[in-house]
Amino acid sequence: MQDCIAAISTANGTGGVAIIRLSGKNALEIAQKMFKPNGKIKSFTPNYMYAGDISGDGFTDYGYMVYFKAPKSFTGEDIIEFHCHGGVRIARGILKAATLNGARLAEKGEFTRRAFLNGKLSLASAEGMADMINAESLALVRAGSMLYREKLTREVKKAQDDLKDILARTAVEIDYPEEDSDGLDLEEIKRDVCRLSGDIKKLIQTYSGGKRIKSGVTVAICGVPNTGKSSLLNALLGYDKAIVSDKAGTTRDAVEGEIEINGLVYNLVDTAGIRERAGEIESIGIERAKTAAASADIIISVTDNGKYASLPQNACGAVIKVFNKADCKKPCGDYDLAVSAMTGEGLEALKTKLGETVGFEQSADSAYIVEQRHYEALKRACLSLESAAENIGLLSLDLIAVDLKDGWDALGEITGETASEEIISTVFEKFCVGK
Repeated sequence: MQDCIAAISTANGTGGVAIIRLSGKNALEIAQKMFKPNGKIKSFTPNYMYAGDISGDGFTDYGYMVYFKAPKSFTGEDIIEFHCHGGVRIARGILKAATLNGARLAEKGEFTRRAFLNGKLSLASAEGMADMINAESLALVRAGSMLYREKLTREVKKAQDDLKDILARTAVEIDYPEEDSDGLDLEEIKRDVCRLSGDIKKLIQTYSGGKRIKSGVTVAICGVPNTGKSSLLNALLGYDKAIVSDKAGTTRDAVEGEIEINGLVYNLVDTAGIRERAGEIESIGIERAKTAAASADIIISVTDNGKYASLPQNACGAVIKVFNKADCKKPCGDYDLAVSAMTGEGLEALKTKLGETVGFEQSADSAYIVEQRHYEALKRACLSLESAAENIGLLSLDLIAVDLKDGWDALGEITGETASEEIISTVFEKFCVGK
């Protein structure tokens, strides 16, 4: 990592300002070839912004330069940032000038990867940053922020430190059994291992909420034809997404849209009307409707006369019964809410009901497991600790130590201490060039 890398760090396109970032041992040397500050300056002071001329490929732009000195920088290396006018050609021209002066183009996520390799952040923290950048909901921004701020890493490292202490105590007994006349307190070791296993299980349990934060909540809108399912979808979205018609069977395939309620994304799926007699094409749509209902987290079952469509037996999502067209029909039969897609009556109550059905409240300082690889690593760690606890007193301590070490290694995959090169590369491929 001795070479200097360079990339445009702002989004591609025309804007007010563009930022070109350099990182590496000779970043300042390259910058001094490209930047002429206003006035006479003997040396650049770190963390100060200097105004002046920036040399591009065939032109000069007036802008700013900032120098971040190693190791007190994002990557842990010397970093230079050029802040220029936000034209596409200007930013690319300054980037090209940087490469002509000795830098090379950065790869995807290489700045963040260098920060990880230089100990500036953990692997989990890098993933939290990616989640924040790519977040399409407030809930994922919050969860990513907690991950980026090392909330999960601190909890995992605490468990690793406790495991390391247990391993040290067992190692002494294994290597020097004659040194301790009282012997190792196996019951105490078992209690400590069980406590650790319990702490890890609590983290694992947050994954159900984490999956909803990451992927959203799937809501299937089902019912017989002409109950106003498509109108209800459009009303919830606030714009026309689905085609609305009085003719039965207009919706032949699933139509999707997203809304955000209390920071959480709800993926709404308008399905074909479910009825017994239908043409060939409509029948395909009905089968897809049943498939959508079977996999949905929540089903909004819509009626306009008190009679509901039959839902598939394998549907396991919670069902909210909605009587639609309350503006022109008197609600009847069994229903949870009466609404009108036409006038908007009851829509806010339906959104509230969706939130209550999910039952998810995001704590401001809680670490949620939103990455599947973290979930899998925690499960493997938990299994190893449970195996160790079950066999204490039954198997030799050196075999118990193998399970304990496996648990420590599994936790290390989250922080990056024991992550393979394949895992590390996969994480940083999620980033764009320049981050």
